[in-house]
Amino acid sequence: MESIRNIAIIAHVDHGKTTLVDKIMYHCQLFRENENTGDLILDNNDLERERGITITSKNVSVVYKGTKINIIDTPGHADFGGEVERVLNMADGVCLLVDAFEGPMPQTRFVLQKAIDLGLKPCVVINKVDKENCTPEEVHEKVFDLMFELGAEEWQLDFPTVYGSAKNNWMSDHWENITDNVEALLDMVVEHVPAPKVSTGTPQMLITSLDFSSFTGRIAIGRLERGELKEGMPISLVKRDGKILKSRIKELHTFEGLGRKKVESVIAGDICAIVGIEGFEIGDTVADFENPEALQTIAIDEPTMSMLFTINDSPFFGKEGKFVTSRHIRDRLTKELEKNLAMKLGETDSADKFMVFGRGVLHLSVLIETMRREGYELQIGQPQVIIKEIDGKKCEPIEELTIDLPEHLSGRAVEFVSIRKGEMLSMEAKGERMIVKFNIPSRGIIGLRNLLLTATAGEAIMAHRYIGYEPFKGEIPGRNNGSLISMENGKAIPYSIDKLQDRGKFFVNPNDEIYEGQVIGENSRSDDMAINVTKAKKQSNVRSSGNDEKARIIPPIIFSLEEALEYIQKDEYVEVTPKSIRLRKIYLTENDRKRNKI
Repeated sequence: MESIRNIAIIAHVDHGKTTLVDKIMYHCQLFRENENTGDLILDNNDLERERGITITSKNVSVVYKGTKINIIDTPGHADFGGEVERVLNMADGVCLLVDAFEGPMPQTRFVLQKAIDLGLKPCVVINKVDKENCTPEEVHEKVFDLMFELGAEEWQLDFPTVYGSAKNNWMSDHWENITDNVEALLDMVVEHVPAPKVSTGTPQMLITSLDFSSFTGRIAIGRLERGELKEGMPISLVKRDGKILKSRIKELHTFEGLGRKKVESVIAGDICAIVGIEGFEIGDTVADFENPEALQTIAIDEPTMSMLFTINDSPFFGKEGKFVTSRHIRDRLTKELEKNLAMKLGETDSADKFMVFGRGVLHLSVLIETMRREGYELQIGQPQVIIKEIDGKKCEPIEELTIDLPEHLSGRAVEFVSIRKGEMLSMEAKGERMIVKFNIPSRGIIGLRNLLLTATAGEAIMAHRYIGYEPFKGEIPGRNNGSLISMENGKAIPYSIDKLQDRGKFFVNPNDEIYEGQVIGENSRSDDMAINVTKAKKQSNVRSSGNDEKARIIPPIIFSLEEALEYIQKDEYVEVTPKSIRLRKIYLTENDRKRNKI
């Protein structure tokens, strides 16, 4: 039992968690000498690789000096907090990674709070000490202050620390001693992370994660708290609501390297995967067949934002996607609920509209992007925050927002956030950059990133984490500019776009197919304007097609999915298909829009 350590790696986004896991795997020789597996090995789906962030947590295990270390790589974004909350239940200790220049950031605080509440032993890794102007000792102090502030106990405050650079493959006990491997870190884990506590009694395992295989179906993953599990053994499955189902284990697997190894039995303390149990969910307990005892289930923070998902009913529906009906969308959303704990699904008065609740725009847009790549077509309404009534008062979610930007641009940021009902907490200079902290309603964050990036020429870095509900802060001004709406179906003609450029900015390329009611640009004024860009130039024996001056067309604004969701107003939808993202009015014809003012 002494020879197992279960550890989760937690940090703010981009502080180097997945890179560190790569180096540990290389050091423990998981791969053959001639095998070049690249970097960020655990970020294995396309979306994670493109965005450079971890979205779902992964398990990997290495053997170091005779000790098996189960490592769990967790996401850094607060939007994926549901992932972090459930996987920390499998760990006995956490490796807190902190950037030697940036120090503890909002998400560091978010994930560390969860770990301290669960009573896990923290080990601190101060990473990127080779950066210019970094202050490893000050950062160490800040981590201590943060833990103290979060209510850590004395044995947690007495944390060991290593310094190093995961990218350059070294760790040591002092930031000036450069070594050539990451042994200092692994020694710290083996020495300071406690071996799993094992109580005697019947088997108990909380299901904290799940996997799917097209051969064997759903696979339950968790850490065995006590007892022993054997292949072919009958068990009871205790559901969250106390119901008990009888079942049998077909196969048992433990984690070995990046894969899994089939075993005949698993002892308490190890993380394992069980094949063959039917009808389980995350938070259920696998218990003894005759005397089942349930473990405490996982508590998850509530969602703070909702979006309306509906079928695509635009004139272009079914042209690009495979799955377009409401039944397809309902089945896919229900499937997502099984593994995405922080998400909830609500019914509406219509059979083809669904309310989906999540942690933030990023959390839900990752789901939409995944569905889009799987061949779904759907439309999404404007993101809305969830308003609650607490003690008879209308309350809304508040977040702590940190903006890191060049010093001479900080005034603009403060101005933007103040308009959106944000309150400034502190301003701190770091080199030539300024770090400004605010408390701001979640509503105010929607669409703020675009404004800030435009105002600071792409230099601002924004991070936010949910704090709690506070009384409603009043109305926030929306987008000032109206939309340019197409009047006709057809192709966008370059000649027409050229003649209408003084009306506003366009979102479509010349020769794109468009339809009536599609939002094809932003008006330079505050009201909506219907325009016709499908009109070609009239030709006669006097006017020919080529002797006028050439059309000079400004390149259109192309939105990413999150930008489109943050941009739309409440009478608009984002139409998402496998090949395109379009903005449209909910009511496509001018008459319908006048009749049904939203």
